Amino acid sequence: MLTTSLILVPLIGALIVVVVPLPRTTTAGLSFLVALLEVGLWIVAAGRYDFADGGLQLGASRQWVESLGISYSVGFYGYSLWLTGATVIVCAAAIGYALWIGRDRPRAYHALMLFLTAAVVTTFVAQDLLLFYIAFEAMLIPLYVLVGVWGGERRLAATLTFVVYTMAGSLLMLAAVVAFGVTQGTFSLTASGTSDNTWIFLGFAIAFAIKAPIFPLHGWLPLAYREAPVEVAAVLSGVVSKTAVYGFIRIALPKFPEPADDLSGVILVLAAAGLLYGSLLAFRSLDLRGIVAYSSMAQMGLITMGIFAFDDLGLGGAVLQSVAHALISASMFLLVGMVERRCGTDELDALGGMARGRPVLATIVLIAGMIALAVPGSATFAGEFLIMAGVYAQGWGYSVIVALAIVLAAMYMLRAISAILHVKPGRAVRDEALDLRAGELALVLPLVLILLVLSVWPALVSDRSFPGQTPVGTSTEVVP
Repeated sequence: MLTTSLILVPLIGALIVVVVPLPRTTTAGLSFLVALLEVGLWIVAAGRYDFADGGLQLGASRQWVESLGISYSVGFYGYSLWLTGATVIVCAAAIGYALWIGRDRPRAYHALMLFLTAAVVTTFVAQDLLLFYIAFEAMLIPLYVLVGVWGGERRLAATLTFVVYTMAGSLLMLAAVVAFGVTQGTFSLTASGTSDNTWIFLGFAIAFAIKAPIFPLHGWLPLAYREAPVEVAAVLSGVVSKTAVYGFIRIALPKFPEPADDLSGVILVLAAAGLLYGSLLAFRSLDLRGIVAYSSMAQMGLITMGIFAFDDLGLGGAVLQSVAHALISASMFLLVGMVERRCGTDELDALGGMARGRPVLATIVLIAGMIALAVPGSATFAGEFLIMAGVYAQGWGYSVIVALAIVLAAMYMLRAISAILHVKPGRAVRDEALDLRAGELALVLPLVLILLVLSVWPALVSDRSFPGQTPVGTSTEVVP
């Protein structure tokens, strides 16, 4: 019931927000309270999950179509619990940011944000292929409207590109879902059957690669991240992309062990190429959003390398990096929004010198930036180190690429930090621009504090993502 409540609470909240004609501030405030309630429910779920036992827990199941083996089946594994936690925290921060700045048409806006929260959570807890597919595709509806209505000047082009890419992946995955379900006689993900059909595997893998995105299927990313409202970009980069991580871990590896192993070399090469390419584009970017967007693409390549390392270190590192990236990407996008509100732009050559007279902004940007560039001792460094160690068995060259990406991350994040805080003030920086207000600090500070906790205790996530489970490739067993 607890897992189902995590789905129903934002859905009911969205329905109330869109139906009941409340005042603007009340509507936004109610949405934020629903998001905070969602965080509270997740904390209860995390407290009840037995990490010593592992396996599927807090589950609920009800048959929909018995003859086809279709059911409403949900539950948590260790890794999906952490991914859900990152989701509800990031979505709460995003909804709080929208409350703070006062988005127009709040009933529609906040209803869509809550619906998006429910869709992402459902994706992470789904234990039935059809339920997973419905939730995976349901995310497209609120994202299309949120970017297309509240986005920037090129929002229509951004939504069109995003929809074309994701619909192509959706059609492939729909065919793969039907083919797998029919051949197995059930759509249940908890069933023990596997498939050696490479084409069905590719249907899932391409859909996940588009959602992540992974090179070279990243064409929708630049416009979508730049034109989306900044808090929507935070959710898109931070948590929507992680549905691909769950898809790879929950479906691609355990249900298609042979095709996954056969094509792991190709996937690792593409992921490594995306890691380097995204890092280089981030370094060359002329605006803050571009840096965060392309660094997100690079990080998804890194995480994919950890997954297809077929190693317990790589998988644990991939989940840790997924959670850390969700929090750091959301923090950076929200900070970009706060800078944009003060300066009217995020172009690097128009910024600078904002550390002077704004100690709170400078401190938060510096801490978040240091974690993002993976300084030793940070959660991101721990995740990258685990992935580097895990992927070494697939070839030492992959570890070299990860190490090179760490250097590039330091270069582009230091460039971003310097452009905001330390160089000569640009044309857009006004002396009267305020430091972070209490409301803004209340949104971004919890994200940074959680990152600091994970930096001190990364094993909280990495060692508790697959308790009692054997990663694929290390034995005849697979990740469930």
